[in-house]
Amino acid sequence: MLKTIGLEYHYQYGKKIEFPEIQIERGQRLLISGFSGCGKTTLLSLIAGALKLQHGDITFDNQEYSKMSSLLLDKFRADHIGYIFQTLNLIPFLSVSENIALGIRFSKPRKSKVIDLNQEILRLITSLGLEKEILNIPINHLSVGQQQRVAAARALLGRPDLILADEPTSALDNDTTEKFLSEVMETFDPSHQAIIMVSHDASIAPYFDTVIDFNKHNA
Repeated sequence: MLKTIGLEYHYQYGKKIEFPEIQIERGQRLLISGFSGCGKTTLLSLIAGALKLQHGDITFDNQEYSKMSSLLLDKFRADHIGYIFQTLNLIPFLSVSENIALGIRFSKPRKSKVIDLNQEILRLITSLGLEKEILNIPINHLSVGQQQRVAAARALLGRPDLILADEPTSALDNDTTEKFLSEVMETFDPSHQAIIMVSHDASIAPYFDTVIDFNKHNA
């Protein structure tokens, strides 16, 4: 489904990162672990098409990023990728339901997979361990753990092909982390989707079938 080829990224302050080649198929759960500053978030941004390629290429369902304009990459990301941001990027003045619905706002293909928006949102939050009573309250009234689940529901809405997750458990304690990961893995569809998560926490590796350690790669 997705393959990276010879990716390198040069930062403005002179640091250069050479990324290992990645190939991921539908149903695969990939964890990229490593210390802060090793390039994990940069790699996700490149895969999402949010960061311009400098060297190398990415192919996603035979589409080459190097041949796509920024506008096409934005549309491709909206149609095919669900992103769980480290900073969540939830809108504080919107309700839980309204925040989740943003996941398909800019994608007709993902909208077409949702027959009943309210029912699908309810299904997602229930599968992620949230109660339906929270749907109409402002997002900033929720705990961090609840907000993480809302961010995951937004990314999963409309069944995008690839879920990208940037340190989604960084603000959670051990028990909440385990519960959150279990719920996400049970909610995503292995027959259609894949997930790439980056984290500095190597203890979450058992939730994934493939692990790439950036610490060893960059040693």
